[in-house]
Amino acid sequence: MEPATRAALRAAVAPFETPSPALCAWQLASSVGFYLATLALMYWSLGISYWLTLPLAFLASALLVRVFIVQHDCGHGSFTGSQALNDAIGAICGVLTLAPYQNWRRQHSQHHANWNNLDRRESGADIYSACLTVEEYRARSPSARFFYRLWRHPLLAHLVFPPLVFLLLYRVPFDTPKEWTAERRSVWGTNLAIAACVVAAGLVLGFGAVALVQLPIVAITTIVGVWLFSVQHRFEDAHWLRQPEWNFHAAALKGSSYLKLPRLLQWCSGNIGFHHIHHLAPRVPNYRLEACYRSNANLRTEAPLTLRTALLR
Repeated sequence: MEPATRAALRAAVAPFETPSPALCAWQLASSVGFYLATLALMYWSLGISYWLTLPLAFLASALLVRVFIVQHDCGHGSFTGSQALNDAIGAICGVLTLAPYQNWRRQHSQHHANWNNLDRRESGADIYSACLTVEEYRARSPSARFFYRLWRHPLLAHLVFPPLVFLLLYRVPFDTPKEWTAERRSVWGTNLAIAACVVAAGLVLGFGAVALVQLPIVAITTIVGVWLFSVQHRFEDAHWLRQPEWNFHAAALKGSSYLKLPRLLQWCSGNIGFHHIHHLAPRVPNYRLEACYRSNANLRTEAPLTLRTALLR
């Protein structure tokens, strides 16, 4: 991408990088606030019928995805104009989403620095945003090919692994370097806060009730959230480049998708479907992504993914 084009794109997104206190407050109310209200409704509904509670888990999960987007923006320093406030909000959201904020934030920054770079796939990579080339796959032994495909089978990658990652893997700083002391502390601090919430709720409401309410929410939220992350990076025309050809702007616009969702799902997912713009300008808060997309023709995608094409890909 030519320097002039990169400069024009930089100028186009810059006006949208300023946080809005009013929109921040609304997003907190409509994510954390609505989620906690739905939780209360679920616990109340247990006294009537669990068949009433279970459908409410889908609503709670949709709102928890929105909570995660708030945490995500806080991690990029874009949600509010204060990094201290971003970190405080992000840490609270991390308890609700089961993702330790500081540790997740630093790991996620590696993803943004290396996505779609074939020569840096070991830095911040995972099975949802990394791949082998055809030549690399063919060069592997039959057993290595089998396990490569097995871990990426939709039943495992999209249904089994997501809840296990959030329930178990995020409880231990297994891949966190020892020198990341603050990030490692955030794992244990988040675990302690989660345990305190579970014990307090269990003593008041019953531990069986807590399991009946929380486990379906965790399963649905993680499955939906990981699927969203996956389709933002693994799609038919995604560009993967070697280091000499890789550049930030081209990787953003060609290596991240625009997932055009129905309006309600776009709201629940915090506009994260405009993922190519998010990678181009991580400091644009989620509540400004759509306006940014519509502001400049160079930011628009001719053939975006739709819910149907993303599900059938």
